[in-house]
Amino acid sequence: MSGPQRPGRGEPPPPALPALPVPPTPPALPEEAIADLMGFVLAGRHERLTDLANASLPAPARAALGPIHDTLAVMALTAEPVAPSAALRARLMSSLAKGKRKPRAALVVVDMLKDHLTPGRPSEVPRARDIVPALAKRIEDARKQGVPVVFVVDEHDASDPDLEMWGAHNVRGTDGPEIWPELNPTPKDRVVKKSTYSAFVGSELQTVLDELKVETLVLTGCLTELGMLATATDAMQRGFVVDVPPDSQAGSSPELEHVAMGLMRVLAPYGPARKARLEMLAAA
Repeated sequence: MSGPQRPGRGEPPPPALPALPVPPTPPALPEEAIADLMGFVLAGRHERLTDLANASLPAPARAALGPIHDTLAVMALTAEPVAPSAALRARLMSSLAKGKRKPRAALVVVDMLKDHLTPGRPSEVPRARDIVPALAKRIEDARKQGVPVVFVVDEHDASDPDLEMWGAHNVRGTDGPEIWPELNPTPKDRVVKKSTYSAFVGSELQTVLDELKVETLVLTGCLTELGMLATATDAMQRGFVVDVPPDSQAGSSPELEHVAMGLMRVLAPYGPARKARLEMLAAA
């Protein structure tokens, strides 16, 4: 009778087949709730929309999503692999080829100004002082790596009607719109003046970014829920990818900052504008 061959003396045993990971046990939830979450995971929504929806789920449901994902992954590992179609393979290879080009990024520092960082001033953003060390390190690293640094400065004439709504802040001729001393620009950095929420409106920012041949913005500074959110929205409508490092942004409150960061994570560059920008940079 034939059977499995045992290794001879001195021969190493055959390698054991890798064991499939055991998924964690989901938190105790009613079966109906588990079924709803399975449907939510399998719905095929884009991950940006999924992340946004996750934030509104109750805490027990959010805790159960991880184990459900792991369980589905283990189930997928037991299924027979399916070869991609020629069309899908071509799309994947095309995406990989595009990904080999290193994106040209700029570090954009928004409104880190004396009127926002000096204690006791009417437009003070207290948390903006907390991010100065991380932001200063980020600026230093960008300069060392040859990444252009662009400072955006909110500045107003004394007669600007905007001051009636928000009070006197960053008025030209005062020290209010001066960049915080620990973050002072060097001669190689670029400084762009603005007078409204978005750094693209009524300013030279688009021209500067075109000259720098930039396609990605690392957006930092304050106020997250006002100037940064407006700038990020305009940037993505113009085809830029926007990255907002959590340690280098400051809102007027944790709640507003959290909402603004969530919105900026969900938004994506406007497709046609992104395609046009990449083509323009490729031809430059």
